[in-house]
Amino acid sequence: MNEHTTAPEPIDDTADDDADAVRRDAGTTESSHANRHWWDRNADEYQDEHGPFLGDTRFTWCPEGLDEADARLLGDPARLRGRRILEIGAGAAQCSRWLAEQGARPVALDLSHRQLQHSLRIDQDLDRTPVLLVQADATVLPFADGSFDDACSAYGAVPFAADTARLMREVHRVLRPGGRWVFSVTHPIRWAFPDEPGPEGLTALSSYFDRTPYVEEDEQGRAVYVEHHRTLGDRIRELDAAGFRLTDLVEPEWPEGLTQEWGGWSPLRGRHLPGTAIFVAVRD
Repeated sequence: MNEHTTAPEPIDDTADDDADAVRRDAGTTESSHANRHWWDRNADEYQDEHGPFLGDTRFTWCPEGLDEADARLLGDPARLRGRRILEIGAGAAQCSRWLAEQGARPVALDLSHRQLQHSLRIDQDLDRTPVLLVQADATVLPFADGSFDDACSAYGAVPFAADTARLMREVHRVLRPGGRWVFSVTHPIRWAFPDEPGPEGLTALSSYFDRTPYVEEDEQGRAVYVEHHRTLGDRIRELDAAGFRLTDLVEPEWPEGLTQEWGGWSPLRGRHLPGTAIFVAVRD
């Protein structure tokens, strides 16, 4: 349990300045280590840049701005009252804060200590009871079987885990029967295209079926950031093998009036390619 109550102090974020991007294998330990340190180094910049879009108490699933308040992928807000909900890869726990406002009892889990410090900062700024925080790897959840009613993840943990089949089994283990598991990730088709917001991002250059991880390396060839690709079929089979029943697959369209770019997400690309896939599953 994270018991720190102080706001984050500045840290050195120069370790990624000379990182080279490659496609190569990266296992569980290497991926977890690299991504924990990357998010610790970059949490400040991430929250400064994206915090206004995310909001302090907003539950948005994706750069397209689909909010849970409208989508209700976890169910009617009235259903959430009193339910114990695990947010995986929570970052600064913005989604958990929205869930708490609906009367739920969220627990926000993240690999990065720095991201969780930002959650505490936000709660201090809002003068509210802090969200319950846990620092842990999503593939080794530190909870007893059947501890939660539902689980969710908005672009957290799933893309960064080497063994997502194990992650799905862990989520299934900590959920009670009938619990929902809803998570959003970069739409798998995007892996075939350059991660660019302009016209160059509209031409496929890679194979959609190439599951080789994306790795950023330092000068010694050590991974400093890792993302893992799975096809839509891979994700569905992982859910099924873990004991989930897929009930919906949401591909949000780019909304009229949204002009903000977020990395490779932009109005131009959003008109042509899906940017996000949201999987809605139920634990049988």
